[in-house]
Amino acid sequence: MTELKKNDSVRLFIEDFTKEGEGIGHVDGYTLFVKDAVIGDEVMALVTKAKKNYAFAKMTEILVPSPDRVKPRCANARRCGGCRFQEYSYEKQLEWKRAHVKDVMVRIGGFPDLEVRPVIGMEDPWRYRNKAQYPVGVVKKPDGSYETAAGFYAGRTHFLIETDDCVLTHEINGQIVRRFVDFLKRYDISPYDEQNHTGLVRHLLIREGFATGEILVCPVINGDRLPHADELISLLREVPGVKSICLNVNKEKGNVILGEQILPLYGNPWIEDVLLGNRFRISPRSFYQVNPVQTEKLYTEALRAADLKGTEVVYDLYCGIGTISLCMASRAREVYGVEIVPDAVRDAKENALRNGIGNVHFYTGAAEDLVVRGEFEPGVPCPKADVVVLDPPRKGCDASLIDAVLKMAPDRIVYVSCDPATLARDLKLFAEGRDGVAFKPVYAQPTDLFGHTVHVETVCLLSKLSEVKNHISVKVDMNEMDLTAAESK
Repeated sequence: MTELKKNDSVRLFIEDFTKEGEGIGHVDGYTLFVKDAVIGDEVMALVTKAKKNYAFAKMTEILVPSPDRVKPRCANARRCGGCRFQEYSYEKQLEWKRAHVKDVMVRIGGFPDLEVRPVIGMEDPWRYRNKAQYPVGVVKKPDGSYETAAGFYAGRTHFLIETDDCVLTHEINGQIVRRFVDFLKRYDISPYDEQNHTGLVRHLLIREGFATGEILVCPVINGDRLPHADELISLLREVPGVKSICLNVNKEKGNVILGEQILPLYGNPWIEDVLLGNRFRISPRSFYQVNPVQTEKLYTEALRAADLKGTEVVYDLYCGIGTISLCMASRAREVYGVEIVPDAVRDAKENALRNGIGNVHFYTGAAEDLVVRGEFEPGVPCPKADVVVLDPPRKGCDASLIDAVLKMAPDRIVYVSCDPATLARDLKLFAEGRDGVAFKPVYAQPTDLFGHTVHVETVCLLSKLSEVKNHISVKVDMNEMDLTAAESK
């Protein structure tokens, strides 16, 4: 096997992607990970970091472009790194995402026979994001001067790439960003310096309600007030759709974008949107899926998997502002939502009131704490659930929560995942079971909420192991009957 060293230049064919979207190629059995290359490219690559069995490299020339390579819409696509797949055809992106889910289900979960359905893709994979977070900093201009700017960080760095537009976000964001940056320059308001923990303005958060047209603008500041805030309010109110302007206070060191304190400047500190017929209140810190069109498809798949008849008690764990809870309420007897972010729980309760839904109950806390101890609140025991919906963050479910759900032994589990690897890991734990109770995945339905990125959402239905066995035996019997019938013709 060839072993390469830093600054070696090699020719190679790109065979696959890593989970981060880097191209994978081999030279005499030696593996290289090549940024910006896509499957099917033949490239020249320069080794930037070498190990014994693999190396990282940057593409220096495309010798033979992949038949699936396309021209990016954004001039900063490679520098930014947020859209790793923007130079790869959308149809092929969906194929790769399905293959990626299949791979981790086998490699991590140990489910070689699990049905992984084709990815539900977008009709238009552009301008789909209803949320954007722009870092604010200083950039060096061609004349050597430095200037306040907003944009996005280059991949795996905190190097700011100046831009007022992203082709995945609403066009009106550019107008808001330009007005905000001009305001900072006019009044010489300093951007935040994360090295020295000095300066005032850290980020600019923009959220939109696609169904309502309402826009929330929220600067994140390292302080208690924003100088000349009245002038900013006047500038932003001229932008069509701006209904809410507020400040988020974050004085902590580190990379967490939002702090806990919200200071309203104009309007209510929230906006509204409509999803599957329900109206939702969205505040700066609330979790709300960033792609509302695809979210409706995702939640429709979750509803289908839950197969509610109107008599069930449903748990919605990691419920956010209650989007899944409220969508399921009309088909269930009672729904109990648990979320760790207090602002989100307040929004969820308000959303239930606004939609006239009375059979949903929301509680604040970590799902692994509340369900494990068996009380949503002191003196409020957790009733047995018939269906448990899990929609955890990227790290997946805590092992103690999985144990608690197994102990409860619901009829079905619907797992909504934003990370196939942690999904596969958790499915394996459910399949191993405890005290004679186990769940096995029946199918996985990937849905693309993040076009041109490596990310994919997946809905997975889990049933008790005995029920799955019965389900499989019925399928076998039906196949045998079909075969017998065909042979008799």
